[in-house]
Amino acid sequence: MNRFEYIVVGIDGDYAHLKRTDIDSQETKLVARALLPAEIVEGTRLLYEWMEYSIIK
Repeated sequence: MNRFEYIVVGIDGDYAHLKRTDIDSQETKLVARALLPAEIVEGTRLLYEWMEYSIIK
């Protein structure tokens, strides 16, 4: 299964803008906050694995 690392670069209402950190890319991904851990803030590092986001401590 694929495994991706992201950082929350912005929060816009019910959506968060995520940027991949495991590759060199400037593109962001718009994700509904309902799919993300409730504790996220800008700068939170996330791991996407097995169709689930979790916070990287």
